Amino acid sequence: MKALVLEATDGLQCAVVKEVETPSPKAGEVLVALKAAALNHRELWITRGQYPGMVAPPFTMGCDGAGIIESVGEGVDKRRIGEAVVLYPGLNWGSDPRFPAAAFATLGMPGPGTIAEKINVAAASAVAKPAHLSFEQSAAIGLAGLTAWRGLFTKAGLKSGEKLLVTGIGGGVALFALQFATKLGAVVYVTSGSADTIARAASLGAKAGFNYRDEGWKKVLPKATGGIDVVFDGAPASSYSNYGRALNVGARVVVYGSTGGLQFNVNAPELFLKNISIIGTNIGNLDEFIAMFAFIREQRLEPLIERSFSLDTSAAALGFLQDSHQIGKIVITM
Repeated sequence: MKALVLEATDGLQCAVVKEVETPSPKAGEVLVALKAAALNHRELWITRGQYPGMVAPPFTMGCDGAGIIESVGEGVDKRRIGEAVVLYPGLNWGSDPRFPAAAFATLGMPGPGTIAEKINVAAASAVAKPAHLSFEQSAAIGLAGLTAWRGLFTKAGLKSGEKLLVTGIGGGVALFALQFATKLGAVVYVTSGSADTIARAASLGAKAGFNYRDEGWKKVLPKATGGIDVVFDGAPASSYSNYGRALNVGARVVVYGSTGGLQFNVNAPELFLKNISIIGTNIGNLDEFIAMFAFIREQRLEPLIERSFSLDTSAAALGFLQDSHQIGKIVITM
C-alpha cells in the first residue's frame, strides 16, 4: 500500500510517498481502509525532529483519519466490517480522565500514521462517522477538534452566554473553538494578524476581532467586550499581557500551545484577587472524542476545509501548510 513516510528529520523534503507493507489487524483491532486524512502543525514539527517523544524514522505520518472498516481481528464483532468510521488519534490514555498517562502517544508517531491507504487501530478507537459529514470533513476534526473540545468544556467549563476570547483564529484548534463555542451559545471574540482572517471568523459567528499587530488592541479589548470570562490561547507568551487586564472575576485561561515563546509573565495580585485560573490542556481522551462527535452530530457542525490534496501529492500538502495556509483544515484524500 502507499503511505506518506518520514525517512529522516531534516525537513519537509524527507517526507515521501512510497510503498509499505499492508498491515493485518491483531486481536482487538480493526483494519480501516482510509478515505481521508488531515494535517496538523505537529506534522511540520515532526519533520524537524521538534515534537515531544520523537522516535527514530522511518514512520508513516498523520494522526487524523476517516474510512471504512475492511476487516477485524480476533475478538471484534465481524458485523463492524463495512462501517464508516472516524479515528480517535490517541493511544494509551490511561485510567485517569483528568490527564494522560506517561505512556500516552498518538497515531502518526509513534503509532501508525493515517496518511496511508490502510491502518490498524484499536476497535474502540474507530468511532461511527456522522452521516451528515463526508470522509474529508470527518477526518479534518480529529486532533484539532478534540484539543478545542477538551480545553473549552472539560477544562474551562464554558457556558452559554459567557464571553470567550480565542487567540490566533487562523489555526485549526482555534477555529474549532470558535465553532464549538458559537454552537453552544457563547459570545466569541478572536484575534489574528490578518484582517481577512478576522472577517472570515466573523462570518463563522465571531462577534468581533482584534488585530494583534495593532499595539493598541489591549486598550480596546476591555471596553469592547465588557470583560472576558474564558480565554483559549495557543500563544500566551505574546498575547497574555494584552488581555490580562480584560479578564473578569473567575476567568479561566486555557493554554494549549506555546507558539511564539515558552514563558509569559503574570500579575500575581491580579490573578488571586480576581480568582483567575490558568489551565493547561492537550488533546483529550476517547470519551471526550465520542462526546465531541455526538455534539457535532446534534448541531450538524461542519469543519472548514481550506484545500484538499491527493495521497500522491501529500508531501506538497505539507509545504502548503508551512507556507500558504490561512484558515481551515488541509485534507488528504485516498
